[in-house]
Amino acid sequence: MNADTIRTLIETGLPGARADVRGDDGVHFEATVVAEAFRGKLPLARHRMVYATLGERMGGEIHALALKTLTPDEAA
Repeated sequence: MNADTIRTLIETGLPGARADVRGDDGVHFEATVVAEAFRGKLPLARHRMVYATLGERMGGEIHALALKTLTPDEAA
């Protein structure tokens, strides 16, 4: 697994989202995801939305993913 693949999965699964994903060891990653879909949602719900885009890969190919989830207004 690599950061570009994770970015593509997130951006495909959350239309309109922008994701910046980093990770050098192939199993531990950090991502900042900006999406209008997060508006009005609590952090846990936002994280679940991102995890849903990754499906079975979480806990398998992706051992850990630290998330920062923001609306476009929060990212500005």
